[in-house]
Order: sequence, then structure tokens, then C-alpha cells
Amino acid sequence: MVTSSATPLWIRSARIAFGVLGVVALLWIPLRNLDVETFSTANYFSYFTIESNVLGVVVLLVGGVLDPRSRRWQLVRGATTLYLVITGVVYAVLLADIDVMLTDRWINDVLHRVLPIVLLVDWLLVPAGLIAGLRLVGLWLIYPVVYGAYTLVRGPIVDWYPYPFIDPRGQGYVSMALGLVVLVVVFALLAVAVSALGGLLGGWIGLSRNQDGKAVSSDSTASAP
Repeated sequence: MVTSSATPLWIRSARIAFGVLGVVALLWIPLRNLDVETFSTANYFSYFTIESNVLGVVVLLVGGVLDPRSRRWQLVRGATTLYLVITGVVYAVLLADIDVMLTDRWINDVLHRVLPIVLLVDWLLVPAGLIAGLRLVGLWLIYPVVYGAYTLVRGPIVDWYPYPFIDPRGQGYVSMALGLVVLVVVFALLAVAVSALGGLLGGWIGLSRNQDGKAVSSDSTASAP
């Protein structure tokens, strides 16, 4: 019989700690602005940043407490990692100097920098066993595409768009569409990279997965009953 450990306790503990930090960061602004008439909860939760971080917090807390190992969970975990990577990259390249409702510096840093890095490192450390392919990339890109469609449908109704690159009012629909096509291509490349890099660091430090999908360290010992 081969004995093996699950995901190391220090990784699960870090997941919980950063998950709690994410919950605080996500709720800080809405709770503080409950009595502010100009604050829109619907707009707040219509930011890709907020939605992706909500997913990230769920993945961290569930991964920390329950540590699921099914292939379905790894698909969710990988997709969420991709969305947080997209959040971090798009913010760094396109939005760093633009007001996206996160006026508190620490919240901005947590949601745009810290949690994307945490999810990516976790993905690199704990193997998922997914094979990069067009089907996987297409599956992971469903949410960003649906988000874009939702934003474009909702925008004219409420006269508000979360990000300038998806706002046709100043640049026109043709220019916006071209920009969005470029973003989708970039997102697809990021999806390929994320799927290919899962567990890379884990292999270097001695983490692998057995046939049941459990994370095991290289110093696990075999014992016969």
C-alpha cells in the first residue's frame, strides 16, 4: 500500500489566509458605501476584476478547506487562475492609471496584483494534470466572451461601461471591436500558457500527483500492509 499526503498544509493554509484577505478586500468598498447614493452595487459587481476575484476567493477557500482533486475542480481552478492572470495583465498594461472604482490603494493592490500572483503561484505549485488543447482553451474563454457580451448589452441601458476599451462611445464600434479581437487572441495565448504551466514549480520542488490525483511529495514512502 502506498501512503501519500494531500496538498501540503502550508499551501492549504496560505490559500485560506489569502482567501480571507480577498473577502475583506471585495467587501470593503460596498460596505463602506452603503449610504452613498452615487455608489452602484450593480456596477461594482460588473467589473471583470471583481467577478474574477470572487471566483478566486472561492477557489482559494474551497481549495484550502476541502482540497478537491477531481478533474472538474482542476478545470475550475485553472479557469479561475486564467481570469486572475487576465485581470493582472490587463490592469498592468491598460488600466494602471485609470479609475476603476478601487480608490483604496491596498484594495487595488490586493485585487489587481496580490491575488492574481497568489492564484498563479498556487497553480504552478500544485499539479492539475490538464492537457493544453483547443477544447480546453475554448472552454476557459467562454466566461470572458460572455462577460464582454453582457457589458455591451448592459452598457447602453445604464449608460455606463466598466472599462474604456469596451466603451464604444468615444472610439466607435469598429475600433472597439478590433481591440476586443486582439484581447481575445491574447487571452487565448494566456489560456494555453496557464494550461501548460500547471504544476511546473511543483515538479521542481518534488510535488507530483498519484493516479488518484492526490498531490504527493517526492519523499513519500511506500509501505506494505
